[in-house]
Amino acid sequence: MRNMMQKFALILALLAAGAASALAAGSEDEFKAAYAAAEAANKEAGKLRNQWTTTASTLAAAKKSADAGDFDKATSSAKEAEALAKASIFQATSEKTRWKEMEIR
Repeated sequence: MRNMMQKFALILALLAAGAASALAAGSEDEFKAAYAAAEAANKEAGKLRNQWTTTASTLAAAKKSADAGDFDKATSSAKEAEALAKASIFQATSEKTRWKEMEIR
């Protein structure tokens, strides 16, 4: 139970970090950098066979906002997608061995 709480605390921290960084104004270059980082993290999650569907939809929203010229919103969505991808990576790596520690009742 403790490990699960740590996992959720990390996920919330990652999402909060993405939301906090989203408050800064985003230019097209900032969006491109944020989007590339999110795609790289999502690709890594894919290699671990643990891509979250919410990451894909958030990446799509980022792309849609960028296509509309709203780079503030696009950058925010890209950073959120990166946080989600990193949380899925954390989940995959932590659960890889944690299942062995579970108590059988």
